[in-house]
Amino acid sequence: MDVDLIFKIAAIGIIVSVLNQVLIRSGREEQATMTTLAGLIVVLMMMIEQISLLFDTVKTVFGL
Repeated sequence: MDVDLIFKIAAIGIIVSVLNQVLIRSGREEQATMTTLAGLIVVLMMMIEQISLLFDTVKTVFGL
């Protein structure tokens, strides 16, 4: 398991959470929502890359 990936995802979650709270408290709910969505997209892109690497490994193992 790639521990660095887990730490990167956790860091993104913390940053997004802090930004979200700051934006909400300053009356910018729409920007807070957009920040949350942006963080989610970044994490999903990271996961898609890992899933792609997994499929490449599976193809290599089975000679596909």
